[in-house]
Amino acid sequence: RAALDRATVLLSMTKGGKRIENVWGAGGGQQSVKHLVKEIDMLLKEYLLSGDVLEAERCLQELEVPHFHHELVYEAVVMVLESTGEKTFKMMLDLLKSLWKSSVITVDQMKRGYERVYCEIPDINLDVPRSYSVLERFVEECFQAGIISKPLRDLCPSR
Repeated sequence: RAALDRATVLLSMTKGGKRIENVWGAGGGQQSVKHLVKEIDMLLKEYLLSGDVLEAERCLQELEVPHFHHELVYEAVVMVLESTGEKTFKMMLDLLKSLWKSSVITVDQMKRGYERVYCEIPDINLDVPRSYSVLERFVEECFQAGIISKPLRDLCPSR
């Protein structure tokens, strides 16, 4: 009876199905990488539409995969490189700054995300010819905002 009462409460909550998955072990680290990448991509796209940093932070924490936050950093920087305007640049800078200040994204995860971009910039540059200059500018802004360290900034590849 107690289990049924608990299940009823969980199912009646907002996003009850997702909560049940987490309680029964299907959430967090049990999710496939492909699914997590899709969720993070969707989270970033929704953030670009809404501009709600707190909602993006909440959604990232709900995924319960702090060991995979480097994917958000990577995808955010790649979105900046692929964008054509200043809006995405500024919004992603604000998001990373907020996630950094709130300690949602750790030093290690931030570093891993940027290092992935650094490794893949030659391939990204094939599709987005001005990506090196945009990356240098974004990295410098992130350093000025205190999001990344000087050694990580200095690793940024340039043409």
